[in-house]
Amino acid sequence: MPRIALGLEYDGSRFLGWQTQPGGGAVQDALEPALSAIASAPIGVTAAGRTDRGVHARLQVVHFDTDAQRPPSAWVRGVNALLPDAVAVLWSREVDGEFHARYSAVSRTYRYELLNRDVRPGLGAARLGWFHVPLDLAKMREAAAHLVGEHDFSAFRSSECQAKTPVRTLHALEIEARGARIDFVLRANAFLHHMVRNIVGTLIYVGKDKHPPSWAKDVLLSRKRSEAAPTFGPQGLYLEKIQYDARWGLPE
Repeated sequence: MPRIALGLEYDGSRFLGWQTQPGGGAVQDALEPALSAIASAPIGVTAAGRTDRGVHARLQVVHFDTDAQRPPSAWVRGVNALLPDAVAVLWSREVDGEFHARYSAVSRTYRYELLNRDVRPGLGAARLGWFHVPLDLAKMREAAAHLVGEHDFSAFRSSECQAKTPVRTLHALEIEARGARIDFVLRANAFLHHMVRNIVGTLIYVGKDKHPPSWAKDVLLSRKRSEAAPTFGPQGLYLEKIQYDARWGLPE
């Protein structure tokens, strides 16, 4: 049975997260009926990652199996015609049956976009985080360096996390300044539930001088969620990229 991979983007503020919900309202709840209509048969999809309510995606990758013979454009423009305007299929590819959207992924990149000024945003408030106190970039970068590498990230893991192990490899954590906006860019082999938002909240505590940069290391080594900062809001969080081996032939 042919396997199809899709790349998607969506505005998470319009959905109850990625994963299907009993009453509907998730991205998966919108996508699967649209695919099923094009395939003229029930379609279920598997995603690279489950984004929470309010979290956006510039690139989410899914796969599904189908006997339906359709041109690639049907899985893009045809499906998009049936989707709400807050989600769109960007591309489709027929892939080898061994490809798996989740398990074949080499790494995932998230970006948190934060407006750092004294007044809240009026434009894009659902797509941008906000913090009113000026943040010290140098101190946040120093703190971030303590978190890069393979660690037990229990201190940055939600109590609802279902991952079998809290050990993850954080390949990079970069902090970029763009005028009044600060972007936190994290790339890892995988992420725990709320891990990015908990790290961002902790770095903000350092940036506002509540704690020194070394505190981030202390939090990490404690392995206690209670030691880290509160979970930061989802508004500015984007699933930015899913990286796969070139052999799968997916778009960059």
